[in-house]
Amino acid sequence: MDEHIRVLVVLPMYGGSLPVGRYCAEALRELGHCVEVFAAPEFYSAFSALKSLKVTSDRLAYLENGFLQLVSQAVLAKVETFEPDMVLCLAQAPMSLNALKRLSKDGVLTVMWFVEDWQVFTYWRAFAPLYDVFAVIQKEPFSLELERIGVRDFLYLPMAAHPSLHHPCDLTPLEARQYGADVSFMGAGYPNRRRAFRHFFGFDFKIWGTEWDGDAALMQFVQQKGRRVSPEECVKIYNATKINLNLHSSIHARQLVSKGDFVNPRTFEIAACGGFQLVDRRSLMPDLFNLEGPDAELVVFDAIEECSDMIHDWLYDDAGRIQIAERARKRVLAEHTYVHRMQTLLAHIRQTRDGWPRGRERRILPSTLPLAMRQELDALIQGLGLPQDAAFADIVWALRGRQGELTDMETGILFLDEWRKQYAG
Repeated sequence: MDEHIRVLVVLPMYGGSLPVGRYCAEALRELGHCVEVFAAPEFYSAFSALKSLKVTSDRLAYLENGFLQLVSQAVLAKVETFEPDMVLCLAQAPMSLNALKRLSKDGVLTVMWFVEDWQVFTYWRAFAPLYDVFAVIQKEPFSLELERIGVRDFLYLPMAAHPSLHHPCDLTPLEARQYGADVSFMGAGYPNRRRAFRHFFGFDFKIWGTEWDGDAALMQFVQQKGRRVSPEECVKIYNATKINLNLHSSIHARQLVSKGDFVNPRTFEIAACGGFQLVDRRSLMPDLFNLEGPDAELVVFDAIEECSDMIHDWLYDDAGRIQIAERARKRVLAEHTYVHRMQTLLAHIRQTRDGWPRGRERRILPSTLPLAMRQELDALIQGLGLPQDAAFADIVWALRGRQGELTDMETGILFLDEWRKQYAG
């Protein structure tokens, strides 16, 4: 088994990559690593309050930039305290250029997982060269652009599902009525979707998610006034729906089916939930799922008119939908979870960086330690979610993050740490 490491996961303050960051942190913990999360969303309300000041646009931009600089300094403070082997940032994490330069100077490995479309969100140009590793969900020509601006280490890392959340579930009769439909879509109201979904008005159709306002024709299908849907509610939607529509977003309203490359997280999440989906064809999809023949794991369409016809065909084929959904779920569990993605990322780093991670002091149990005390220590380490060979510093860090009254052993470990700091250097 690979040596466990310490990872600081820096979440964005908001946005689609926020839950992805949380899934990454949980996956790293499942792999036995010591993980701390920088909870940037806790700063979001203060950041949003700046917009209510009624100041000029240039002054607002100045204040927002200053706020982000402050949050970046908070990340640096967390790094100094936690001393991670790796800082993993998700797209739009509040990391300034100066903060990244500081971490590079201090020899802290920085990784960005850019889980966005490089052609739509272009801020990567300023930040990508400053990360030690830049993971992306697209291939060429993005990789060529990264090389052109001097990014030396990048890798393709597609999206995934988190099975502890994304799984089949039993719904109450009330939940089945609330979340169920013949056809559902969960996602934001991008221009191409607004036009495309007019083809589905004749079905028992529900739309979930935000940014659908301003379109009277669609609003009759939008659920709960277009409020934001939690990840837990998404799971219920995927489970309750006969046919989950999965149309990738596009800012170009005339191009209803974008024929793009990356595969969105919804593809993996619906599959992991055991849901059946109709998804638009993507160029990178054949590398991830079987799309052809009797063993197909997804049903894809190339045009909205084709999708409408498919809904008619599949709506009454209960057995066929179940078979395809089961194959898709099996593929995701075998190859496309966040545990798999974190394993791939860490393997890449270990292969490309000699001597990483740097060695840490391992836990050594004296041979004279009484059996009862050894068992108590082992139980403590297991309860903290750490591997049995956890470093002493990891045990101390995990203890300091716990709430409640300390046991005698926990008190002794923390006392020993203070003694070590004062007298052992």
